[in-house]
Amino acid sequence: MQLSDHLALENIVFDLPFVSKHKLLRHLADMSSRKTGIDPGIIAKALLARENLGSTGIGRGIAIPHALIEGLPKSLAIVARLARPVDFEAVDDIPVDIVVLLLSPASGHGQNLNILSCIARQLRDDHTVTAIRAARSADEIFALLT
Repeated sequence: MQLSDHLALENIVFDLPFVSKHKLLRHLADMSSRKTGIDPGIIAKALLARENLGSTGIGRGIAIPHALIEGLPKSLAIVARLARPVDFEAVDDIPVDIVVLLLSPASGHGQNLNILSCIARQLRDDHTVTAIRAARSADEIFALLT
């Protein structure tokens, strides 16, 4: 499985100026809504419900918020690099500046896990993470991840 199957260049944003996890997730829900036609409230509710189970901050300044969404025809990934790190209640308490949002169809739980695994593998590499933080364009980030 390739991340490029679920991540489009136009779904990479950088230097977002958010100061809280909840505001960031709501913004990503709005972005996702424009791309999928799914109500942003439904997406935000699903993302916040998942966060309530435990932070999706996986450490080293990285978070992978994700949710299964009814009516979503196919998985969608959005990569956001933040202007300043945000407290995400991550496992290592390091504020997050790289966020990879993943939304998957509610019927595709197995596929969701495969895509999450693919994202986590990409972000395990210190060189890739350092390069994402130094990237000057969405094109650079897209090339690093795909």
